Amino acid sequence: QVQLVESGGGLVQAGGSLRLSCAASGTIFSINAMDWYRQAPGKQRELVATITSGGNTGYADSVKGRFTVSRENAWNAVYLQMNSLKPEDTAVYYCKTDVFRTSYWGQGTQVTVSS
Repeated sequence: QVQLVESGGGLVQAGGSLRLSCAASGTIFSINAMDWYRQAPGKQRELVATITSGGNTGYADSVKGRFTVSRENAWNAVYLQMNSLKPEDTAVYYCKTDVFRTSYWGQGTQVTVSS
C-alpha cells in the first residue's frame, strides 16, 4: 500500500519561507514522478510543482522563481522549498504520485501566510 505523509506546514508572515516534506512508502520511489498540489478554501485543487524520476521539474506560473521542488531517493522523500511567500499561497498542500495508473495522495499540510 502506497502511503504519502506531508509535513512542514505552518503559519508564516508574507515574505517568509517554509519547506514542506513528503515521505513515501510502499512503492519503488525512485521511479515515481511526484507532484505537489494545493487547495485554498473555496477553490479547486491546483498543481503547484512536479518532479520526474530523472529530476526534471515543472512549476505553476504563480510560483515560478519562488518555489523549488527536489527529491532525495535514498530517503524516499520529496521536498517543496517555498520562498517569498504571499497570502495567496495560503492553502492545504498535498503530495501525490501515480502507481500503475492509481493516484495516491497524502493527507495534506496547512500553509497559512499572513499579510
